[in-house]
Amino acid sequence: MIPIKLDIQGLYSYKDTQTIDFSQLTAAGLFGIFGAVGSGKSSILEAILLALYGSTERLSDRGEKTSMVNLQSETLLITFEFRAGPNHSKTYLARYSAKRNPKNFEDIRPAEHTFYEKRDGILEPLTQKAEELVGMKKEHFKQTVIIPQGKFREFIDLTPGPRAEMMKELFGLERFDLSAKTGSLLKALREEKIRLETQLLALESYSKEILEEKEIQIKEIAFSAEQFELAFIAAETQFSKQEVLQTKNQQLQGYLKEWASLEEKRAEIVEKKNIWKDFLRAKTYLKPVWNLIKEKQSDLEKFRVSVTDCSRFKEAYELEIAKLEEEELRLKERAEQKSNREAKIRDLKKVMEIQNLMLAVKEAQFLVEKLQPEIEAKTNWLKELESDIKKNESSAEQIALPDLAQMAELKSAIRDWNQWEAQLTKMHSEFKALEASGFEMAKVIQELEKQLPLQETSFESWNISQKHLLGKLEMEREKLQQKTGLATHLHLLTEGEACPLCGSTTHPHPIEDQEEEAELKANLQEIEAAKILLENITKYARTHSEQKIRFENQLHNQSTKLNDLEAIQSQLGILKESLKAKNLHTKEALSGFIQQTDADLQKKEALLLTVKASRKKAEESKTALERETIDLRTAEQKLMGLVTTISAKKEEIKDTLFCKPFFEKEADIISQTIQKVQRDIEETTFLLEGKQKVLRETRSKQATNLADLKNFEKSVIETENKIQELKEEFEALKQTHGFQDESALIALFHHSLDADKVDAEIRQFEDRSLLVKSKLEELRGETGVSEFSPETFEQFRSELSEKKLALNAIKKEFTLLDQDIKESKLRWEEKQLLQKKYGKLENRESNLKELDGLFKGNGFVKYVSLIYLKELCNTANLRFMKLTKNSLSLEIDDNNTFWVIDYLNGGKRRLLKTLSGGQTFQASLCLALALAEKVKSLNQADQSFFFLDEGFGALDKSALRVVFETLKSLRHENRIVGIISHVEELQQEIEVHAKVVLDPEKGSQVGYSF
Repeated sequence: MIPIKLDIQGLYSYKDTQTIDFSQLTAAGLFGIFGAVGSGKSSILEAILLALYGSTERLSDRGEKTSMVNLQSETLLITFEFRAGPNHSKTYLARYSAKRNPKNFEDIRPAEHTFYEKRDGILEPLTQKAEELVGMKKEHFKQTVIIPQGKFREFIDLTPGPRAEMMKELFGLERFDLSAKTGSLLKALREEKIRLETQLLALESYSKEILEEKEIQIKEIAFSAEQFELAFIAAETQFSKQEVLQTKNQQLQGYLKEWASLEEKRAEIVEKKNIWKDFLRAKTYLKPVWNLIKEKQSDLEKFRVSVTDCSRFKEAYELEIAKLEEEELRLKERAEQKSNREAKIRDLKKVMEIQNLMLAVKEAQFLVEKLQPEIEAKTNWLKELESDIKKNESSAEQIALPDLAQMAELKSAIRDWNQWEAQLTKMHSEFKALEASGFEMAKVIQELEKQLPLQETSFESWNISQKHLLGKLEMEREKLQQKTGLATHLHLLTEGEACPLCGSTTHPHPIEDQEEEAELKANLQEIEAAKILLENITKYARTHSEQKIRFENQLHNQSTKLNDLEAIQSQLGILKESLKAKNLHTKEALSGFIQQTDADLQKKEALLLTVKASRKKAEESKTALERETIDLRTAEQKLMGLVTTISAKKEEIKDTLFCKPFFEKEADIISQTIQKVQRDIEETTFLLEGKQKVLRETRSKQATNLADLKNFEKSVIETENKIQELKEEFEALKQTHGFQDESALIALFHHSLDADKVDAEIRQFEDRSLLVKSKLEELRGETGVSEFSPETFEQFRSELSEKKLALNAIKKEFTLLDQDIKESKLRWEEKQLLQKKYGKLENRESNLKELDGLFKGNGFVKYVSLIYLKELCNTANLRFMKLTKNSLSLEIDDNNTFWVIDYLNGGKRRLLKTLSGGQTFQASLCLALALAEKVKSLNQADQSFFFLDEGFGALDKSALRVVFETLKSLRHENRIVGIISHVEELQQEIEVHAKVVLDPEKGSQVGYSF
């Protein structure tokens, strides 16, 4: 995680919004945030934790939020922009806000906590939280990235269990926790094994021998089925012939019944045929004429009614037209006065325009009278201001100042002079301390070298000689032990009997038991003494080597310190010579010159600021004066134009006597008069047009009515003649087609007979009679149809049914046996596959049991965690040994407990908790840096960020210098380190820093060194 920008408002001592821009701070690699105690430095880290995780280090996010919000603020708002993800490729924004309850000061409403991803300048809301974005929990974040005050050594103080759990979560070691996976695999395998055993138990009855017996049996059944099939086919052929005869006999009986039915209906069909013929002649030849007579009689009645209506409308239209013509004449007389009345309206509108212009004249006169005295006063004040500007410019020019570059050089010189003098004093004391320490180391080395024997040149050669001596003694011990072992069998030797070892029957010189034991005891004492001496030699050699390394380092440090001392003295001498050339012989003279120059510079800047402000006022006044002058000229011109316009408007009025009284009246009264006249004119025009339109429409209707009356009278005469002609034609047709009785003819017209249906019924009867007669003759001529016997047919049916049942039974037996054989083959093959699979499962179960024993109890995770911690110690030792001048190193045992190797005490081990406060700080720093390095590689990032809120009060000046040099060297490793402290020495060393100051009114204020 790399911070970009942090905005804080309303948190602890931050009253107003303050922005911490990390972009320039992190660019320096090493930066600081400094300020007095209680200024709000640590609150910056609290704000980052609050923005990311929703809680702070000092207060919980529940119940104590009222103390978190600034007591003079109503709102707490934190926005934190940062980069995270693989190689810090993504930019995120975290926002945390909370408000007080307006009705209860102590009550803080639930906070809003949101995250956004910044893509192409657009913020897109996210559902993920900080744990997913940053890749670690809050507790681990406080131990690896941002370490709050008092939490620096928390990683060391963790017990082995929580420390291993932290490594597991931080580096994703849960992927090595294979116990559950192995257990689930083993459980699944056992379940699969039980399932296979169940399946094999169900297939126990299937075997190869039983399958062969069933195949022989099915061949015998197949032969019997073939014989049954032949007998069934012969019986089926005979039965099919009987079925055909049965069908034809049934058809013959059906046709006989149908012929009898047709004979019964024949008389009825003949009568229907006669009626149908009369109906067709009446409908075809007489009914059309009769229908025309009825239509014409109906038309004649309609025409007579229309003649009566038109005669009545003729008189009504004549009265209505006379009345409309009278009303039209009266409206025309009123409309002729329109032009005279419109002229008076135009004159009244001119009167209203003149009244408005008179009001504008009064406003213009007031503006002219107001602007003239203001312009004169501003002109006089501007002249006085220009005089003051000239005086201040003259005073500023009389103050002589050196070049700005020269001043910057002198200020840098006084700062370097003070710094180099302080460094010289400090280096002299450090050099003396190094000399004394080197002398003590040389004495220790000389004392150790006095332990060397005269024949030995070094501890290494002495160690080799002692090992050779110890080897010889051990070989002698083995020989003596062999002899002593033989002595235990001495009582078995009898003269004349074979020796159990060599087989000799003579024993001239048997071993002396007591003599060999004495030699072995002396040898063992010599070996023990040689081992003790070898151990002491090893200790001497290790101590001598360590002291020589420390002594060489001490000499190197002395040489480096002396070179640094001479370099600073040389730089200080060059600086003094360059200042003498400028007539500045002492540091006090240089300081006084700088102070006097700064005072002159401030005075000149104050004068120039006054001149600048005065010029700005003068420019603004000139602009305002020009604007007011333009306004005055505009007002005067407007006044003249208004007077001219009023005169012209009065000349345009036509009827002055009519308009004179209206000049004294209000505009509303004039407007009402105009509107009243306009409404009367418009109403007269509208009424006249309406009357004329109604008159035209009425005259048109009158003409139409007269034309209709004439046409209807003509239609009555023509229709009466047509009816007479049709009646004569109808009488002639009756005589022609033989219809004497007119009432019977009219009854035929109204008869409901469906001619098409009756015709179809007659035709169908005749066609069916011919067909039935033909079929009867055909069936009677076929052999066997008339002689068919139902009893013989049933006998054939019974015989066929018996043969079919026998055939189906043997086929069913064959099918069942065939299916059984196929099923047996499948089950036998399945059984063989399951047996192979079961064997593989037994082998896999054996392997999984062994793995389950290895992974049980997070054993593998603890092993991997220990490897990570050992790598962490190795990385931390690269810095820790340098900080402790190769006197201490870190180590972790198999129980995840930290130890310290003390090289000043023979390389013996002691617990990390036994270190002093300063040494513990150094160890914590090295472990924290190593942990941050691992997190950096885990995130695949080219940079890592580390923020430390620590007072450094436990360190002396020398240790502080070493720690600071270590932190500075991190910049070359592409690492970013931020420090929060109040220590003055750090503020002087770290050039890029932010300064936090607590203002009594504004709260914490943030400034920068750049």
